[in-house]
Amino acid sequence: MSRDDTSRTNHNRDRGSSSSKSKPKSKPKKKKKFLTKKRVLWSLFFATALAIFCALGGYLFIMLNGQKLLLENQDKLTVNETTKVYDRNANLIGELSLEKSDPVEYEEIPPLLVNAFVATEDKRFFEHSGVDLWSIGRAAVKDIAARSMVEGGSTITQQLAKNIFLTRDKTFFRKATEVSIAVALENQKSKEEIITMYLNRINFGGTIYGIKAASVRYFGKSDLSQLKVWEIATLAAMPKGPSRYNPLRNPDLSKERRAVVLQLMYEQGYITEQERDEAKAVDYNYKPPEKKQRYQAFIDFAVDEAEEKFGLSEDDLNIGGYKIYTTMDKHAQETVEDAFADSDNFEKSVDEELVQGSMTIVNQENGSIVALLGGRNYEKKGYSRVTGSRRSPGSAFKPIVSYAPALETGKFTMNSTLSNEKQCFANYCPTNLHGYSKSINMSDAIQKSENIPAVWLLNEIGVNTGFKFAKKLGIGLEDEDKNLSLALGGMSKGTNTLEMAQAYSAFANGGELREAYSIKSISDSSGETVYKANTTPERVMSKETAYQMTEMMQKVVESGTGRKARIDRPVAGKTGTTQSGYSGISSNRDVWFVGYTPEWTAAVWMGYDKPSKKHLLKNSSPLAAAFWGKVMEEALKDVPKKSFPQLDNEIAPEPTETPETAQTVTGLSAAYDPSTMTVNLNWEAVPVAGVEYRIYRRETSEAEFGSLLNTVTTSAGDFSALPGLVYEYYVTSYDPALKVESEPSNVVSVSVQDEMPTPEPTIDPNLPTPTPEDGGNNGENGNGGNNGGGNEGGGNDGGTTIPEITPPPPTPMPIPTPEPTIGGEGSGGESGNVSTNPDPETGFVNGDSSTQ
Repeated sequence: MSRDDTSRTNHNRDRGSSSSKSKPKSKPKKKKKFLTKKRVLWSLFFATALAIFCALGGYLFIMLNGQKLLLENQDKLTVNETTKVYDRNANLIGELSLEKSDPVEYEEIPPLLVNAFVATEDKRFFEHSGVDLWSIGRAAVKDIAARSMVEGGSTITQQLAKNIFLTRDKTFFRKATEVSIAVALENQKSKEEIITMYLNRINFGGTIYGIKAASVRYFGKSDLSQLKVWEIATLAAMPKGPSRYNPLRNPDLSKERRAVVLQLMYEQGYITEQERDEAKAVDYNYKPPEKKQRYQAFIDFAVDEAEEKFGLSEDDLNIGGYKIYTTMDKHAQETVEDAFADSDNFEKSVDEELVQGSMTIVNQENGSIVALLGGRNYEKKGYSRVTGSRRSPGSAFKPIVSYAPALETGKFTMNSTLSNEKQCFANYCPTNLHGYSKSINMSDAIQKSENIPAVWLLNEIGVNTGFKFAKKLGIGLEDEDKNLSLALGGMSKGTNTLEMAQAYSAFANGGELREAYSIKSISDSSGETVYKANTTPERVMSKETAYQMTEMMQKVVESGTGRKARIDRPVAGKTGTTQSGYSGISSNRDVWFVGYTPEWTAAVWMGYDKPSKKHLLKNSSPLAAAFWGKVMEEALKDVPKKSFPQLDNEIAPEPTETPETAQTVTGLSAAYDPSTMTVNLNWEAVPVAGVEYRIYRRETSEAEFGSLLNTVTTSAGDFSALPGLVYEYYVTSYDPALKVESEPSNVVSVSVQDEMPTPEPTIDPNLPTPTPEDGGNNGENGNGGNNGGGNEGGGNDGGTTIPEITPPPPTPMPIPTPEPTIGGEGSGGESGNVSTNPDPETGFVNGDSSTQ
C-alpha cells in the first residue's frame, strides 16, 4: 500500500471516530411518581368515608343493640340453675346458692362509701357517659403488648352492664356489647341510680351479693351509716378480687388491698392523712355467727381450685349452673368434721382463743384429696389453715430433707451408721434430749427422733441436695431456707398439712408423686365436660428409697415417738414438735403427725394461730398422733385393707443371664362400678418377691396406651374414667431385681355407663354424728432451756367387661438405673429435741428450728 493510500485510510478512520463522538445522546425516561398529590387526596377521602361509615355503624350498633339488651336483661341476675357440688360417688353435697339482702336506696348509702368505690374502680365516674375512652385506650395498649385480653378498662357502668348481660368471655363482641349496654344505661339512668344498682348487684366473695349483704356478713352491720372508714375501704377493696381480698379468708391480703384503697381515697381528697393512717392500722377480727353446714370446708377448697386452675371466677361459678364432681369421701369428711367438733381431742386453752388444728387426707394412688378441714368452727368461705397457715413442721421434716435424699445418693442405707456426738456445724449447734453417743443406726435415729444425726446427714449430702429434694416433693421453700436448721424444720415461712400430706404420699406410693387435687371433673350448664383431672405421676425418688423410708417410719409408730397413731392396719409416719422459742419456757408452738397407711396419707397440725408466751401447748406431738389415729381408724373403716410391700434383707445376687422379659400378668378383669364412678381392675399375682405392677390405659379414640398408675397390689381403681367413654386396659409386671418389664397381660375393655347416679335433691341436715371415742392419754412433756427441749413422750393409747382381645405390642420401657438392695431393721426409743440460742431481743429462736 502506498503512502497516499495509508494516509487516506487513517484520515477516513479519524473521520469515523469523530463522527461517532458527535452523535447526540438519548435522554433517560422519567419514573412516574407513585404517591401523587391526587392519589393522596383520594386515599384520604375514601379512608375518611370508610371511618365515618364504620363510626355510624358502630354508633347504630351500640345505640340499638344496647337498648334492646338492656330491656331484655335489666331484671335478670342469673340465667342458669345454681352450681352443684358432688362427692366422689356423685352424691350431692352442696349448692352455691346466692346470698342477697334487700336492696338499699341511694339515700341509705353514705357518701364516703360511694366515693370509696369511685376512687377505687372508676375515678371519672361522674364525668364520663358510661365509657371512659382514656381507660379503654390504655387497656388496649396493654392487651396488644400482652397479645391477650388482660386489661379490662371497664367503668362502673360497664361493670354493671356486664353483670346484666351475664357473659364472662373476654372477647371483642362481649366488650362491644358491654359498651352498648353501658351507653344505654347512662341515657336512661342517673349517676345516682347507676351507682346504687352497681352496689346492690356486685359480688363480695363467695355467694355474697350486694353491699348490704356484705356489710352484714363481714361486719355484722345492716345499717351502712354505721360503717367506719377502714370497713368501707375493706369493702371497696373486694371487687378487684372477691375471693383473694375476702377479710374472713385472707385477712392479711385484705389489709394490704385496703391500704391501696385508702391511699386512693386520700389522693383524691375523700379522707385526711390521719384518717388514712388510722384505717390502715386496724386488724380485722370480726367473727360472724356460726352457720354450720356439712362439707363446707371441702366445697370451699374445691371452688378455690376451680378458680385458680381453670380460670372460673366466683361469679361464674355462682350463676353458671356448673356441676363440680369432687374427690371427697363422704364418710372420711364427716369423720374429720366430727373429730374437730369434739373439744376433748384438743388441749384446753387458757382463755377464749382456741387451740386450732388442720388435717388433710390424700389418696396416694391417684393424688385425690379424700377429706380436709382447716380449723375448728370453720365458717363458710372462712379462714382455712389447710393452705392459709404455714408453720414449722419440726422433726416431721427430717424424712423429707435429710433421710430420703441421703438414701437417694446411694451412699447411705437405712442401716448406715450416722454420727450422734455432741457437736457444732459452723455456728449451728443442735442438741439431743436423751444424750449422745459416738454413732447411731439411721433407723434408730428416725425412731428416736434424734436431732444430731439429721443435721449431720444434711451436712454430709449438702444443704442444697436436701433443699432441692424437698422442693421436688412440693414443699414451698425460700432461698433463705438453705441452712442446716432445715433438717429440723427451720423454715422462714413454714409449711401446711396439704403440702406435708402430698410430700409423704410419695413415700407411700413407691416414690411417685401426684399433685393433690380436689376436682375430678366439671360440667357446664349444657352438660359438656369442661375439665377433667390429670393424674400423671412424677417419679421423685427411687422405689428402694421409698420402701426403706416406709420400713423405718413404721418403727416410729410401732415403738417410737408415734405410738399413739397405731390403728388396726399398717401405719408409717413421723412426729414433729416445735418448741416455744422463748428462753426458759419449755412449752411448744406446733405439734404434728404426718403418716400413711397402704391406702391413704394424712397430715395433722395443732397449735395456736398466734403463739405467745401465754398461748403455747403443754402437750407435744403424741397429741397430734392420737388425733391422727382416731380419725384414720374410723375414716378407713369401710376401705379394704392392704399391706405395705416388704424389702428382702439380703442383697439379691446379680443374675448370670438377664432374661428378655419378666413374668407376664394373667387373669386381668375389669368392671365399672356406677355407684363410685370407678373402674375396678383385678389380676393374678406374679410369684416374684417385690414385683411392681404397671397399669396402662387407652380411651378408644386415642392412638396409643398411656401409663395410668403403678402399684404393688393385685388390684387398682381408675377414678378418672368419664361416663360415655370406652377404655382398654392391660397390666405388666416389673421385676426390680432384674430391672425388666414383662410383656402386656390380656387386654380388657370397659364401657363406662353414660347415666350418672341420681343426685340427692337436697342436703340431709340430719346426718348421724358418730360418738367420739377416747383419744387416749397425753404423752409426757419434758423440760428445756436455751439448748434443751421438750420430750416427745409416748403416753398410752387410751361398666361391662368385654372378652379378652389380643394386646398390641408394648411400647419399649426404659430400663432404670440399678439401685442397691438394702436390708436390716433397727430398734426404737423415745425422741430428742433441739433449740438454738434465743435472740436476746425478741426471745425467738432463729429460723424457729427448735424441734422434736
